[in-house]
Amino acid sequence: MMKELLIVAAVLAATGSCRNANSAEVKKAMQELGQTTENPTMALAPDESTDDAVQVDEVVEFDRTVHDFGDISVNDGPVTCTFTVKNIGKDPIAIYEVVTSCGCTDAQWTREPLQPGKTGTITGTYKNEDGPVPFDKTLTVYIAGVSKPVILRMRGVVHEKKKSVAELYGSVKLGSLGLKSLQYRVPNVLQGESSGEEAKIANLGKQPLKVTFADVSPNLTVEVSPATIPAGETAALRFSVKADPKVWGTHTYSATPVLNGKKADKPLSFTALTRGNFADWTPEQRKNAAQCIFDESTVSFGTVKAGQKVNAEFTYTNKGKSNLAFYSLDADAEGFTATLPGETVPQKKGSIPVKLDTSKLPKGETVVMLTLTTNCPARPLINLFLVGLIQ
Repeated sequence: MMKELLIVAAVLAATGSCRNANSAEVKKAMQELGQTTENPTMALAPDESTDDAVQVDEVVEFDRTVHDFGDISVNDGPVTCTFTVKNIGKDPIAIYEVVTSCGCTDAQWTREPLQPGKTGTITGTYKNEDGPVPFDKTLTVYIAGVSKPVILRMRGVVHEKKKSVAELYGSVKLGSLGLKSLQYRVPNVLQGESSGEEAKIANLGKQPLKVTFADVSPNLTVEVSPATIPAGETAALRFSVKADPKVWGTHTYSATPVLNGKKADKPLSFTALTRGNFADWTPEQRKNAAQCIFDESTVSFGTVKAGQKVNAEFTYTNKGKSNLAFYSLDADAEGFTATLPGETVPQKKGSIPVKLDTSKLPKGETVVMLTLTTNCPARPLINLFLVGLIQ
């Protein structure tokens, strides 16, 4: 049984799934994995920046880094979007290469140098030849004078037949506003920066619908474009979170739609994970940074009765050259608490005691994934797993 739970932990680490696993899910994961391992993967959450007006190295500024085509059909043929890049530096720049993620995507871009203050474009085309499937394609942009490539994304969902706006956006309704969900995820937020995303929404009514927002959480920006949605049409819901030095780990923000002047009865929620930003660190700073190594990334609480309270402990060593600090510890299960230690000096061991109230969880084999936020540039996010059997 312990081997099965370790397999599930490895599967969750590889997929980024955040949920409890029941017995059927465990067996399915084992079959899909096709092998066993005693050393679960320690996964890192991906970095992703999709906010509007993205600046890179104070040299260039993109109007956005994600274009969502929304819902299209196989009969629509190729779909195209254009990203705008502006030279905000003091010297001329040039886009010297744009690499597509696969042969189903084409790219064209401004070839001549961009003088300070001038703009250029990068146009991406998804050929739409793969049938009715979701797609998420990337354009990797290389710019002279910019330290790292910029990743642009084009995504959408292709359907066999064209669907009506009501069919696509009628699952969640706030008055005449149609949405696919009331809950949205913001890509990881780096301290000192912002991160954002967009989603499609629709006006299911017969009159134009003006959408604004009230009760907006601090550091959250949310808007609809166009702000007034024509009857039966869609619009882009754009949202971004600005990092707060006092906020680390997973945090949920909210905003309540105001529809033609009337506040909706339910808010929208936006969940973001904020972590450290080490982009500007020098090789010397990285060499002398903290380094957190856990003795085991998976700890078992064994077999317990439903409702029993569990105590466990994760032990680690700071093998770096600077003090190790933990900023937050998030869990994907109710009834979980943890005590984070103070800073750990170099070459010293430490532990993180955790508690789990199993009355909050269903019976069966359980995997609880923990996400630890640290000051380690090599591992700013570390996934740990608490596993066991609840009878």
